[in-house]
Amino acid sequence: MSTSDTPIRIVIAGASGRMGQMLIRQVHETEGMALHAVTERSGHDWEGRDIGEAMGGAPVGVSVTSDTLEACARAHALIDFTSPDATVAHAAIAAQAKLVHVIGTTGFAAAHLEKLSAAARHAVIVRAGNMSLGVNLLTQLTRQVAAALDEDFDIEIVEAHHNRKVDAPSGTALMLGEAAADGRGVALDDVSDRGRDGITGARGRGTIGFHAIRGGDVVGEHDVIFAADGERIVLRHLATDRRIFARGAVKAALWGVGRLPGEYDMLDVLGMKPSESGARPE
Repeated sequence: MSTSDTPIRIVIAGASGRMGQMLIRQVHETEGMALHAVTERSGHDWEGRDIGEAMGGAPVGVSVTSDTLEACARAHALIDFTSPDATVAHAAIAAQAKLVHVIGTTGFAAAHLEKLSAAARHAVIVRAGNMSLGVNLLTQLTRQVAAALDEDFDIEIVEAHHNRKVDAPSGTALMLGEAAADGRGVALDDVSDRGRDGITGARGRGTIGFHAIRGGDVVGEHDVIFAADGERIVLRHLATDRRIFARGAVKAALWGVGRLPGEYDMLDVLGMKPSESGARPE
């Protein structure tokens, strides 16, 4: 861990995005951390500019670069809320540099995840569909309730986000679906039911339904509904400020420094599940 003389040096990918800017502010506000570098795609308007000035403030002495390899040199952690292809490319660089790679990106395909797993053999990867404390508590509750109830209770996951979100269902919705499937002892791919439209027939027993709402500036809302004849249980989380995700990501970066290489999630960071492989080396 850091001391006041040796702060944890952080790289932020996708500096111009809403999450990128929020992460930059969060790093500046976090004791024991220093903003080491920030990156953007080649040709971006911010490339070469001081990130403080680009964000409308005073200069901070860190210029935006498109050279991720150089940005990661001498850093401790890379925080990444970008796109699946960009994140996979960053993972290879982070593995080479042996950085902690905190991933808040969503929308990965199976091929992306295979590459991330390969990178995790050489570096710490902390990846989560949602980095807030509340959502991770909701994930645990979803798993426990699903395990306690049989298939007389249908499971539906309803999520809402802003109108600029590009993937659906959200990464958080899928995380909740995985928890529900795990609680029932089944694979989510085998029971997932998405995008109903038209004459679909009766709902399949034991399936887990997903529904995505997009509109306005909704930060994130997730309901897990357990519905049976005569009763419903609804677990809900409402996010009203994106800073909860930035705080979680920064916490994950601090937690990951000194860990053994491997794939982790926010349940590991928050101490909500046992971790046999996450001990710090002596």
